Amino acid sequence: MPGKPITDQQVRLYMDLRRTLSQQTAAAKAGVSVSTAYRIEKDPRLPSQKKAERRFGRSTPDPLSEVWDADILPLLRTCPGLRPITLLEELQRRRPERDWAKARRTLERRIRAWKALHGPEQEVIFRQIHQPGRQALSDFTDAGDLDVSIAGQPLAHRLYHFTLAYSGWEHAEVVLGGESFVALTHGLQNALWALGGAPAEHRTDSLSAAFRNLDAEAREDLTRRYEALCAHYGLTPSRNTTGVAHENGSIESRHGHLKDRLDQALTLRASRDFDTLDAYRRFVAEVVGRHNARHRKVVDLERPHLRSLPERRTTDFEEASVVVTSSGGFVLRKVFYTVPSRLIGHRLKVRLHDDRLDCLLGGTLVLTLPRARPAPRGKGRHAHVVDYRHVIHSLRRKPQALLNLVYRDDLFPRAAYRRTWDALLAATDPRLACRTMVGLLWLAHERACEADLARVLEALLDAGQLPDLAALRQRFEPQDTAAPSVTIVLPGADAYDTLLTSGGQP
Repeated sequence: MPGKPITDQQVRLYMDLRRTLSQQTAAAKAGVSVSTAYRIEKDPRLPSQKKAERRFGRSTPDPLSEVWDADILPLLRTCPGLRPITLLEELQRRRPERDWAKARRTLERRIRAWKALHGPEQEVIFRQIHQPGRQALSDFTDAGDLDVSIAGQPLAHRLYHFTLAYSGWEHAEVVLGGESFVALTHGLQNALWALGGAPAEHRTDSLSAAFRNLDAEAREDLTRRYEALCAHYGLTPSRNTTGVAHENGSIESRHGHLKDRLDQALTLRASRDFDTLDAYRRFVAEVVGRHNARHRKVVDLERPHLRSLPERRTTDFEEASVVVTSSGGFVLRKVFYTVPSRLIGHRLKVRLHDDRLDCLLGGTLVLTLPRARPAPRGKGRHAHVVDYRHVIHSLRRKPQALLNLVYRDDLFPRAAYRRTWDALLAATDPRLACRTMVGLLWLAHERACEADLARVLEALLDAGQLPDLAALRQRFEPQDTAAPSVTIVLPGADAYDTLLTSGGQP
């Protein structure tokens, strides 16, 4: 067979068969190739007679013979953690007359062998036996390397990742902010309700990211809330030691597998751009669902060991109280949000979710806003979440306020409007530019034609023209439609008499 040395018996058999058969036939019957048969005929000695004496020792000079005992060993005994490349650079510095680059592999093998015999003791990883229904683990992982974009804009996000240690059942969802307590609460509850049960223990890391920048009182409050969350589902909370990632290894290793599956699915999809964030979330759920379907049998074995869920979910948001100022909005967590101007002066109760804010006036939900995060420290101005519909009524009465408006760049709903503003400001008087731009925003709001108007503006700018507000108003004004003419013929009174006398029969 290929790759195996021939035996003395095969050679003897071939030589016997060769007396009466052709070379190809004798080789086939002896189980050797034709090329091997050709070599046998050139040298009919048995393989056992051809074995050369084993050579001991090096066949080439040792490139480290001069420096191993004198230079390398003293450094290794003093600092066993030195890397081979560091020692190689030190040799080049001490003995520059020689080129040590060719000795790198030899040095690496020699140091590896020395550490196996004389190096420090290494930490041992103790593999654990996982019991069904016993432990669940959750953590966050950065998904920036997936290169996902939403409507052409790169999406900076993390994934909340939940898994059962025994069966490997998983749940993952997109997190737009950091590793916050709100994201953990929301993701954990979604995972438990999708699973249909709760394990005995929930293991996380030290949750240091969720506690970052909080004072002692806030950290204590967050700890109580997390313990209350676990108690609501009958979970025993546990944490791995800070800085010791392998204690949470059952999920750390699965982070890579999850992102590999997502990356492969994105590659098959042939595009990493999604129309909306909800479309990307559905994509993640589908990939995770296919993985869970492949493990259905072992998951079914674990389900009977899970605890029943409570009757309802618990709170998965944070609450804050804000006052709407005369600026038409409020500031929360260093982000300015606009709201309808009729709410100025009112106090709102805000529920902070990972991706949105629910604003309540008393007990009534009045609006939902997308949640934003403050700009990184040292990156300039605060973040703004601005909806031009909230302020356009006042801005229409004071259009010159647009020129130096703090959140002007965030006011424009689409790139076409921002591009139009730049073109107007460059080609016309600033006062006229403000009036025209505010008029365009009012037209988009009043006629509900934001997208259509943006396409028209793009076409005008591409043609090197400025928008004519009057012409655009005429173009998007409601179309008058004539009411249809309907003629109603009333039946005569005798028709009713006929109907009554006939007993209702035609």
